[in-house]
Formats: sequence, C-alpha cells, structure tokens
Amino acid sequence: MRPAPVISRVAASIIGGWAFVWGFVTLGIALLLVAGMPYADAQTLVYLLAFLVYVAAICWSFATRSATRAWAVLAGGGAAMTALAWWLSRSPV
Repeated sequence: MRPAPVISRVAASIIGGWAFVWGFVTLGIALLLVAGMPYADAQTLVYLLAFLVYVAAICWSFATRSATRAWAVLAGGGAAMTALAWWLSRSPV
C-alpha cells in the first residue's frame, strides 16, 4: 500500500475535521444567538456538540470512498458554514 493515500486521509481527518468543526461551531453559535440564546449558553452547548461532530468527521473521513471527497466535504463544508456564520453575524437582527 502506498503511503500517500493514508497520509491524505489522516490529514483530511485532522485538518479537514478541524475546519469542519470550526464552521459548525461558528454557525451554531451564530444561529443560537439569532434565536435569542445568551452567548455563554450557546457557546457551551455548541462546544459540547463539537466533540461529537469531530469524532464523527474523523470516522467518516476514513469510511468514505475517496480522500478527495473527504477533503471536499470537510474543508469545503467548514468554509461554507464559516461564511454563512459570518454573514449571519453581519446581518441586522
């Protein structure tokens, strides 16, 4: 077995998973703030869920058929969620 695909999946799981969770956290907090929840409560709730999302992202990155798909979904999804959270934070309430 060649080491490049394994290294790519490990990198996708760690780096891509982190980017995905970053987007999840920012979007989750932004949505809960828009819904009227206090910041500290929103942050605590989303941080507790973030651990489960990160574990699921790591497992999924190894279960998916290709490393390219893992990178696209995890890094792309994280970037999209972060952009949406940024847009929500800029819009008037």
